[in-house]
Amino acid sequence: MQTELSKKLGVEHAVFGFTPFPAVAAAISRAGGFGVLGAVRYTAPDDLKRDLDWIEAHVDGMPYGLDVVMPAKKVEAPENQTLTEADVEAMIPEGHRQFVQDTLAKHGVPELAAGEVSGWRITGWMEQVARSQLDVAFDYPIKLLANALGSPPADVVARAHDQDVLVAALAGSARHARKHQEGGIDIVVAQGYEAGGHTGEIASMVLTPEVVDAVDPLPVLAAGGIGSGQQVAAALALGAQGVWLGSLWLTTTEAELPSPKLIQKLLAAGSGDTVRSRSLTGKPARQLRTEWTDAWDDPDGPGTLPMPLQGLLVAEAVSRIQKYEVEPLLGTPVGQIVGRMTSERSVQAVFDDLTRGFERAVDRINRIAGRSVQ
Repeated sequence: MQTELSKKLGVEHAVFGFTPFPAVAAAISRAGGFGVLGAVRYTAPDDLKRDLDWIEAHVDGMPYGLDVVMPAKKVEAPENQTLTEADVEAMIPEGHRQFVQDTLAKHGVPELAAGEVSGWRITGWMEQVARSQLDVAFDYPIKLLANALGSPPADVVARAHDQDVLVAALAGSARHARKHQEGGIDIVVAQGYEAGGHTGEIASMVLTPEVVDAVDPLPVLAAGGIGSGQQVAAALALGAQGVWLGSLWLTTTEAELPSPKLIQKLLAAGSGDTVRSRSLTGKPARQLRTEWTDAWDDPDGPGTLPMPLQGLLVAEAVSRIQKYEVEPLLGTPVGQIVGRMTSERSVQAVFDDLTRGFERAVDRINRIAGRSVQ
């Protein structure tokens, strides 16, 4: 599964794997793909440094990258002023805080222990936090920097290029992709509607060739609804130079999901059991549909807040739901490919399945085209 881009980066397979788990990122790179560690959950630079040290020790010299979140649209600070986390917290309306407490109380979710701090903070949505992550990351031999919500600021792109780091950005439309190209981005990830996490409204089959045509000759990675080798072959046939996979790794044995019940929910879920909801971050993000997402999407509720307010608002609630495994509310970002995630497998086993499926798909097309199959 090699392309011009995978050869340029020195990887065997044009499979880019996004994950919040260092062990998964390292295993993806060892298996011949390109592991990309999601940095948004790292609130302290020392924590990111610790995990990048771990990846360096376990990646066997293979390349890897980092994914940060620097939203193009966000809550803005007054002129000449930087918003602190406390400033942002103060913007959250009391009615929204009460709605969270009422929803948790309705389902009997216990409080955290006295003095226990929420383990789920997403201050990484705040630009200054993402910049502190980059200050750490650029001390490591990362080969790719990806941004999930728009193009990174021009100075960040320039800084990456100065260190020979390629920059990727996710796009949900051809218009977004062209903006990335104008901003000096090296790789565009065309993320379809089916994808987990933040996603637009155009399906991958339509989006991928549109983006390929829009930004030619920039390389494009296809994302959203891809979980088999046949789908990888289809993405390359549409003009992509690789695939960007995220959801598929959640049920690998190397992943560190916080809840056995959550793993079982993922394994049991079908492709129709996800929903695009703003309940987690304030921007539309595909995730398991739960009574938590239903509550926030109810028109009689208070509605969600813009990023990063929503993430800060629900941080402790998400930690409590996960810690106590409150099944009706328990969820996670995941794409429609969850319907194929029916067993726990190692990252290497996933790659073995992808390569076999890819070979079968290529052989099938060769037969259709009247070419001999070796």
